[in-house]
Amino acid sequence: MRILWLFLVFLVVPAQGESTGELFQAWLLLEPSKRPPLSEQAFAKAALSQREAEIAHHLLWEDLVARERATRAEELKAKVITIDDVSLKFETRVFGEKPEGGHRLFLSMHGGGNTRPAVNDRQWQNQIGLYEPEEGIYLAPRAPTDTWNLWHRSHIDALFDRLIENYVILGEVNPNKIYLMGYSAGGDGVYQLAPRMADRFAAAAMMAGHPNDATPDGLRNIGFTLHMGGNDRAYKRNEVAAEWKKQLATLREADPDGYPHEVIIHEGKGHWMEKEDAVAVPWMATFTRNPHPKRVVWRQSSVLHPRFYWLQVDESQAKKGQRLVASIEGQTVTLEAVPDDLNAVTLLLTDTLLDLDQEVTVRSGDKTCFSGKVPRTLAALSGSFKERADPTQRYWVRTTVALR
Repeated sequence: MRILWLFLVFLVVPAQGESTGELFQAWLLLEPSKRPPLSEQAFAKAALSQREAEIAHHLLWEDLVARERATRAEELKAKVITIDDVSLKFETRVFGEKPEGGHRLFLSMHGGGNTRPAVNDRQWQNQIGLYEPEEGIYLAPRAPTDTWNLWHRSHIDALFDRLIENYVILGEVNPNKIYLMGYSAGGDGVYQLAPRMADRFAAAAMMAGHPNDATPDGLRNIGFTLHMGGNDRAYKRNEVAAEWKKQLATLREADPDGYPHEVIIHEGKGHWMEKEDAVAVPWMATFTRNPHPKRVVWRQSSVLHPRFYWLQVDESQAKKGQRLVASIEGQTVTLEAVPDDLNAVTLLLTDTLLDLDQEVTVRSGDKTCFSGKVPRTLAALSGSFKERADPTQRYWVRTTVALR
């Protein structure tokens, strides 16, 4: 009934929108296996009004949920996700009643590392009962491997994306209230994953880990808390934690609207903090993700990503260490920092970022890279959901801007 009503609203829009609406309706009514790619259809490239884009958003999201629900539910029931022959098992505990909009989701990574599987299994079992949020789904995954870098190998990103999407598609969790945490080797994972996957999370908590080559730049738009035993001297974890405390404070001072953080060094404690670090859970729960922040700081890590919030780059040009900073004020997108070896950047825009009925200007340094209107299209919206099944972080415009 809801889809039918939305069809009717979409079809009564005037002039150009009428033809687009009829063609879009016909496409949606096809069996999914018989649909040609929406992004390749001429009608999907026609400009939409904001109202039309909102309606199309609801139609495409409900269609995606209808197509994916059974498969995603089966994965959650089996408590295992497999991508490219790599499997992630998990256990869950549910706390409190589900709020309107869905539960919070806490992803909690165990310690261990380069040891026998039985040892890592015990670490996993310990993690399952380690923390208790007041409300939410507390999920403890079992690392797919038994290597030292359990939680920051490249397969983890896709597995966590799939896991998050499953809960979002089934309406079980609020996509803007997802949290990452981990202890020891799991803390290593938080140091690495939180900056490079920050656009998925509201906040993250690192307990007793080591960052290795990670940097905090990407944490600009999420809450980040770090807990370390003052006597945790192995691998100089305590010294590194103190250094990150300084780095985060420096970033916050230079950018007062970003990098909310809390760093607690638990004096007298070693690697085991005797659950004093549990205060991180309610601290994280106070944060709600902003899916479209107006300033983004993106540094590529050892695992490359083509997209971060509303910025996208060609995978062939992504390199470890690249730092891209962009902000939006009024109708102007300013590329504040651009890597010398990056030739173009793609902007993924929505009306929550700026007024898409007005001209948009893109500037890099003293150069105006683009000025003009950028249309909302079905093709862009379809691409948004194809890349990430997230109804709140969708975009209506995809426009590539040359930098050189």
